[in-house]
Amino acid sequence: MLTTLMNGWDWFTGLPHLASIGLALYVVYLSLLTGYIVLQKREPVATLSWILSLAALPYAGLLIYYLLGPQKVKRQNIRRGRHREDMSSYRAVCPADDNASELAKIAQSTTGLPPTTATRLEWLIDGGMAYPAILQAIAQARDHIHLLYYIFTPGHNGTAVRDALIERARAGVQVRLLIDAIGSGKVGKGFLQPLRAAGAEVVWFHPSQLLRPFKRPWMNLRTHRKLVIVDGQVAFTGGINITDEQDERLRADAYRDLHLRVEGPVVRSLQLVFVEDWLYASNQGRQVFQPERLWPPYPPVPAQQTIHTQVLISGPDSGWETIHRLHVAAIHEARRRVWLVTPYFVPGEAARMALTSAALGGLDTRLLVPRRSDSLLVTLAARSYFDELLAAGVRIYEYGPRMLHTKAFIADDHLSIVGSANFDHRSFRLNFELSMMIRDKAVTAELAQLLENEFEQAVEVSPDRQRGLWRDRLPEGFARLASPLL
Repeated sequence: MLTTLMNGWDWFTGLPHLASIGLALYVVYLSLLTGYIVLQKREPVATLSWILSLAALPYAGLLIYYLLGPQKVKRQNIRRGRHREDMSSYRAVCPADDNASELAKIAQSTTGLPPTTATRLEWLIDGGMAYPAILQAIAQARDHIHLLYYIFTPGHNGTAVRDALIERARAGVQVRLLIDAIGSGKVGKGFLQPLRAAGAEVVWFHPSQLLRPFKRPWMNLRTHRKLVIVDGQVAFTGGINITDEQDERLRADAYRDLHLRVEGPVVRSLQLVFVEDWLYASNQGRQVFQPERLWPPYPPVPAQQTIHTQVLISGPDSGWETIHRLHVAAIHEARRRVWLVTPYFVPGEAARMALTSAALGGLDTRLLVPRRSDSLLVTLAARSYFDELLAAGVRIYEYGPRMLHTKAFIADDHLSIVGSANFDHRSFRLNFELSMMIRDKAVTAELAQLLENEFEQAVEVSPDRQRGLWRDRLPEGFARLASPLL
């Protein structure tokens, strides 16, 4: 065998004009890929980054781009558009609002989800508050339970949630679990088998397609959403996955995070998000859902008891980058303060300009990030933007020693955004994300108090901090080059 390989190599290297042939193939390879990438019409910096990367890694770069490169999910857009057209019952209970504010209209135009209200909203800090509340809601379910998660791991909390779902499924409650194939890759068939045996349905979001040669694998397009809906009446969403890594009762180094529990008409919008994701991922027809069970009626509530909310979604099936767009628009609209909390901070030019303009304009502009995130590359890339922000007057805080995983935003005294989306290119363009925009002074005041406590436990970054060339500035500079790809 070795002799055959050596003979084959000798024959190959002995071919005439081998260098010229290799150069010609390289030019053809690079020309075709460059043309394809340019036609994607991404940001120039991201486009150039991919072209240079592919030029530096000939042929191997093609495999990397095939697996991880930008992808537009046109088929998904078509499917979701079809399902949205069929959801006339949703439009009947959640009609569009032509008199909404500018921010609400932007969200409504880009997502199809109108502004609505909640009758109750509760902040849940860390897994210690979130998991018991979710388990309690599951135990009280009488009709259906819908769950959508990026990470669902078979640890203490994963087993507790699974067993609670099994009990309800055996009692006749319809249980549907949609989990991401990459984020929940540690979940084996054996762990889910008892759930299926109890009558629950389990579907994977974007399972591997590596064995389907004529279909690009969607390894880089994940659902990062976290959502639980019980009987169409109660919902949970935010940044907390089903994992022991986010439970401070089990681990001293558990992620610091924020979740929320909501009731009221806004649950209808969250339900639609789940339905569309389920129909897309499962390839089932819309007849599997009964509208009267999805969107039960709510009794009238006095206006002074309502909380104005709106569901924000974004993903690679839409070019509007709704969550990104709403953050930037809200920063420009702010008149007193802008507070941003995110575990991954890799801003684009529009967001960076908005933040620095807010600070230069005299607004109380603050940024809270982890001292060290679970990605060293992202940590270094984030720090590469600090000098510009600090020079403009942005106050930057680094939280530690626990990993900060909260995604929250406050503008002035009345607007807050909380959800699954980080402040980076991946969340704004590649991941399927879900956030809640809330316009309410009392709720925003509660969130502001929570964030004040986080700022007090963090260390403020000084503009005069000592930064070594080899230890800090060069690594940060090189990490920044990868920003468009993070």
